[in-house]
Amino acid sequence: MSASDTSLKNIRTALISVYRKDGLAPLCQALAQGGVQLYSTGGTAVFLREQGLLVTEIAEVSGYPSILGGRVKTLHPAVFGGILARQDLAQDQQDLAAHSLPTFDLVVADLYPFEETVAHTTDASAIIEKIDIGGVSLLRAAAKNHAHVAVVAGQEYYASFTALLKAQGCHTTLAQRHELARQAFATTARYEQAISDWFGHPHTQPMRYGENPHQAAHFVGSLEEVLDIYGGKALSYNNLLDVDAALRTLRDFEPGTFVIIKHTNPCGIATRDTVEAAETAARACDPVSAFGGILATNLKVTRAAAESMHPHFWEVLLAPEYEPAALELLQQKTNRRIIRYKHLNLPAEEQRTVLNGKLYQQPDTLATTADALEVATGAQPTATQVADMLFAERCAKHLKSNAIAIVKDRQLIGAGCGQTSRVDAMQQALDKVLRMGFSTQGAVLASDGFFPFSDGVELAHKAGVQIFLQPGGSMRDEQTLEYCRTHQLIMALTGTRHFRH
Repeated sequence: MSASDTSLKNIRTALISVYRKDGLAPLCQALAQGGVQLYSTGGTAVFLREQGLLVTEIAEVSGYPSILGGRVKTLHPAVFGGILARQDLAQDQQDLAAHSLPTFDLVVADLYPFEETVAHTTDASAIIEKIDIGGVSLLRAAAKNHAHVAVVAGQEYYASFTALLKAQGCHTTLAQRHELARQAFATTARYEQAISDWFGHPHTQPMRYGENPHQAAHFVGSLEEVLDIYGGKALSYNNLLDVDAALRTLRDFEPGTFVIIKHTNPCGIATRDTVEAAETAARACDPVSAFGGILATNLKVTRAAAESMHPHFWEVLLAPEYEPAALELLQQKTNRRIIRYKHLNLPAEEQRTVLNGKLYQQPDTLATTADALEVATGAQPTATQVADMLFAERCAKHLKSNAIAIVKDRQLIGAGCGQTSRVDAMQQALDKVLRMGFSTQGAVLASDGFFPFSDGVELAHKAGVQIFLQPGGSMRDEQTLEYCRTHQLIMALTGTRHFRH
């Protein structure tokens, strides 16, 4: 920082009005030590005096006390004139002088905890009271006038701004004020979006917590539009993620399918003529992982199916319909969530938060048909093998990438998922097959992405797999295909990748 920098501004006055006080004292002490005159409101003024700091109440500037139970404290021309005045414009300075108003060089403000309130209550009046008006206005005014005014937009910036004050003797550069203004506008934008989301979906449901107990969470939407919940504990954040994964998976399979989900990955999928047979086959895929899982089927749950499921520990069961006798049995364990889903029509667009924005995409609803398979080796699959190929592709599609699915007789018998190399996913899937007591003889293996080398196929072949399905598209496809031809293996290409991150 150069002493000759014409963009340098000395902070002489500061307006402090915050909800969260943690970390505020060091910032204000640094200001006081730099000779800055502090102005504040209500509870913030009380807090600063408790720290031994001299504070002028903003009501002394505006001539109005806080009114309407605190709803109006800073919304006054005397306050915003001091923030928005252009310090290099004579007319603005004359207006301030005519009304004996101070110029504010710094504004420190944060916003009422709207999102936290939404996460912990459905009381609309309580939520509305946490819609900040004055704080948003202070931040926007100071950010707009950043050529002359510095702004600190909440608790997360207290420490870094305190360090800046100490390093620069209560001076700021234009570049620094520009960045502080950007932070302020980003803060108010996120805040307004949260409010808009709540108004768009007034049935916001607080979760007990997020993925972990120390994380607050809430669901924005209307669960009753898609689910009828027959008792049990309230659905958790993780339950909803798994329920969504279960229904998305189920949507890709024919009637008679049973799916078991753990940490959003299928750990069991099978299609049979009855629910009880499908449930038994799905559980056999990986009974260890199925413990505490999310169960889903696309057939009515009968009493016989309920008797098959009842002895096991699981969190949630999803089905389109239940026999009364089945419900009676399953509800004997009161913590279970027994759910009827009304349809499988999930949103036409997916969205995820990344960095300071969102990603949007169409869902992966594409599934290969038998006619679209390109068998790239000499040997041809039978109709039964083709059916298992298509079943395996659907399984791999719903496993986290890198993903490998091994299937036999419309039953997932081995899965590798979430691995950083395809060979690792292959090894995981093969290990599962052997540990769960299955045989690779006659099994079909599908990959969600192409094989970059032939090593994965060689590994599976040595373990007994002879039928493969993959998208193709690697520069070394021919190397892999030649290995299959040499060893009389079947490999079909789909041309469709199914990554899932």
